Amino acid sequence: MALGTNKTLVFLLKLLISGISLYIIFSKTDIRQIFHILRNIGIFPFLIAALIYILSQFISTIRWKLLLPENFRVGKLFSLYMIGAFFSSFLPGVIGGDAIRAYYLNKDAKKISLTLASIFMDRYIGYVSLMIIGISAFPFALVYFGESVYRWIMPLIFAAFAIGSFLFFSLQLGRRFRVVSEFYEYFSSLKSKKGVILKVLMVSFIIQFMNFLIVILLAMAMGEDIPALVLFVFLPIIITITSLPISISGLGVREGSFVLLLGLIGVKPEAATSLSLAWFFSVFIGSLLGLFAYIKHTNNPDAV
Repeated sequence: MALGTNKTLVFLLKLLISGISLYIIFSKTDIRQIFHILRNIGIFPFLIAALIYILSQFISTIRWKLLLPENFRVGKLFSLYMIGAFFSSFLPGVIGGDAIRAYYLNKDAKKISLTLASIFMDRYIGYVSLMIIGISAFPFALVYFGESVYRWIMPLIFAAFAIGSFLFFSLQLGRRFRVVSEFYEYFSSLKSKKGVILKVLMVSFIIQFMNFLIVILLAMAMGEDIPALVLFVFLPIIITITSLPISISGLGVREGSFVLLLGLIGVKPEAATSLSLAWFFSVFIGSLLGLFAYIKHTNNPDAV
């Protein structure tokens, strides 16, 4: 009972943060102009962006398959990936997409520690590739920051990630517990498979560039010329901030980050907010495929 109450309170707090953030943004922008921009993008760019997102999820499935200690069909894993994407987009704060993936896969894997470890590593290496892109582009994009204090965000995020990774893998906290011990055993076995790690990292770069492509495509549809080099630094920052579990699907927090960062290169708040919402809506549309996969699985559990 107490656990359920805590989850409800956390959800309401996230909802409050998203609501306040969106209120602040919309109170300082012309909402009619935002709707006008979104409407003028047209349905075609949204559909293309959604298709790119679905393709990126399929490639993410291949990455996940490489990390799994057992052999599973790509079709099965892709269905689970899309179901997870659907739950993350449509039921934010209630149940996580990764938890859904772990739940369904563990029915076959029968070893929750290895299932969780593969999902964690799938996310972790994806984030490694994002950090590499961001910190590599940072010196070349520094001119766009000017004297703004925001110019130090990317190095600070990268440093925090590097330190956190070192502490997590070197100290191996909680190893005396069986589940955690099996977690680290998985990491140790993966460490010896350098070829697999390299493949997974290369695949992750492809996935990240596809995410950048979605934003570039939507920006072009809006008539905004945003240098790709800038996005290589800005998006890792925005994704990191949005990933913090403090809001509903990043709503409000993501839009605020777009306004602050894109404002450094002269993009108007209305355009920055519209681009952020367009990115969210395209992912929202793409994740609908997960709904059909979920319905199919509900009617026929062996179909996934």
